[in-house]
Amino acid sequence: EVQLVESGGGLVQAGGSLRLACAASGFTFDDYAIGWFRQAPGKAREALSSITNSDGSTYYADSVKGRFTISSDYAKNTVYLQMTSLKAEDTAVYYCAALYETWGHNMRWSVVDEYTYWGQGTQVTVSP
Repeated sequence: EVQLVESGGGLVQAGGSLRLACAASGFTFDDYAIGWFRQAPGKAREALSSITNSDGSTYYADSVKGRFTISSDYAKNTVYLQMTSLKAEDTAVYYCAALYETWGHNMRWSVVDEYTYWGQGTQVTVSP
């Protein structure tokens, strides 16, 4: 069974840091890019970052570039999102998702509909 399980969410003060983890199973990890998204109440789902497990290429949204870092531990089939300098605006449910890497095509890493599998989400709350 395909599973993506997020963990590491919680309550943190503004300016603080948090590391999220996405544990993947049930599919060939190296054939997929893993992306992080977030969704606040009443807002659209927002792409934050993605990493290709084929060659380790990374992508970031402008809103988090310089604050968030994505990384992958291939041995554990786990992708991390290290978040620093957190702001109240970062409060949301954070999701990880898997996108099949099709060779010879541009990867639309920030497009929700491109992702095949999704985790259940983990809540991140940033207090003042």
